Amino acid sequence: MLKIAIYGKGGIGKSTMTSHLSAAFATLGKRVIQIGCDPKADSTISLLHGEPLKPVMEYLREDQEPQSIEEISKVGFGNILCIETGGPTPGLGCAGRGIIATFNLLEDLDLFEEYQPDVVMYDVLGDVVCGGFAAPIREGYAKDVIIVTSGEKMALYAANNIQSAVKNFADRGYAQVKGILLNHRNVENETEKVEAFAKEHDLKIIGDIPRSNDINRYEEMGMTTIEGDINLEVSQKFLELAKKLLEDES
Repeated sequence: MLKIAIYGKGGIGKSTMTSHLSAAFATLGKRVIQIGCDPKADSTISLLHGEPLKPVMEYLREDQEPQSIEEISKVGFGNILCIETGGPTPGLGCAGRGIIATFNLLEDLDLFEEYQPDVVMYDVLGDVVCGGFAAPIREGYAKDVIIVTSGEKMALYAANNIQSAVKNFADRGYAQVKGILLNHRNVENETEKVEAFAKEHDLKIIGDIPRSNDINRYEEMGMTTIEGDINLEVSQKFLELAKKLLEDES
């Protein structure tokens, strides 16, 4: 089973990258779960035709105890099972604890045993890799970490923080950095900057996603480009990456 956590600077396009990869895996015939680990609870919206999904933390705040996976999930494009952790009331509580509480509930409901996925994708808030936000990589949920970055200074700064944190966990048998996913913002010398960063930290650039208005256009329609037009160059890029990740796992 592929178990991947996507990290990166806030606003770098993690949810877009995660949803497109999930859609690509599903198109290749794989059984996929995507879990959004962000209080905004918007990770899966482009897999659900723009329909928001009630996050798990909202049930828990209302003192409801979901009794089945069906209560807290929706099935999206390609039969992807979509789940959002959500977070506490804004300004109150700890969002990291919300992730931990959600993961505990998913274990109680035997999510992975019942659904038997081929691929599990975790879309994690920002560049926070402490406390609850590190749960996907610390608790054995994810096996591989993909860091999304552009050539922008702050995106690379966040990528450095993430790889350092994951490296610190290495001797404990936690998840490892699989590589960098370059999400182009078309800044000057972008590819060269990211290649230099990757070389400095002994990381691979495993994917290279061009800046594309088609992504924005189809997201406005509540879908990924994989669903909207699989023949687009950007759709093919995601399919190529999905195939590569599956080949590496086999």
